[in-house]
Amino acid sequence: MQRMGLIFRSKATKALDRAEDPRETLDYSYTKQRELLVKVRRGVADVATSRKRVELQRTQLEQQGDKLHGQAQKALAAGREDLAREALTRRSALQQQIADLQTQESSLQAEEEKLTLASQRLQAKVEAFRTKKETLKATYTAAEAQTKIGEAFSGISEEMSDVGLAVERAEDKTAQMQARAGAVDELLASGALDDVTASPNSDIDRELAALSAGTDVDSELESLKAQLGTGERQAIEGGTDSGATTPASQPDEQPEGRGGTA
Repeated sequence: MQRMGLIFRSKATKALDRAEDPRETLDYSYTKQRELLVKVRRGVADVATSRKRVELQRTQLEQQGDKLHGQAQKALAAGREDLAREALTRRSALQQQIADLQTQESSLQAEEEKLTLASQRLQAKVEAFRTKKETLKATYTAAEAQTKIGEAFSGISEEMSDVGLAVERAEDKTAQMQARAGAVDELLASGALDDVTASPNSDIDRELAALSAGTDVDSELESLKAQLGTGERQAIEGGTDSGATTPASQPDEQPEGRGGTA
């Protein structure tokens, strides 16, 4: 069971690695960071709203305290000390509530400043991550394109290997068909195979054509021999004519010699 679990986990990991696209993972991480930033900003807005609400309550209580203080003064002026005491007692209770609200307001103010600073830092990190994400995506895309181009040139990619195998099969089939066609032509020419589309006496015609071709060759050979013999006889006759005329010219020169000596 442990081995089966290990094999299953290894297969699943390998399948996930093939299915995982780093660009999609980076985009998903950036989306999650943006969502977290929105939540932090919403928290800052909620804290600021609570602080503002406490501030309004404190302002209202301060206004009520000022009003009770004025009523106490009027009561004393009218000789109603008991009424003035009651007004001051209520004012004292309001002062305690005002002090509590001030404490809450200070705490909310500190929390708001803390969340605001955290939001600013998170926003800076998100922007930096976005820049890095786009750079990594561009680099990965360029590397992927370069890898595909290299594999296409080298022929090791799946698509190009399939194309290469198809071309090889086509070349093999073409060579086989050409060899078969040549063999059939030779067999038909030699008479080993019968041409079903030819006439019944086609074999006799082929034999007669062969004999006629042989006769034509013999006639042409005899003609060439006759032409060659005629050319040789003409050359010999031309040579004898030139030899006979050359000695005849010598007696013409001797009288000149005798006349010169005389």
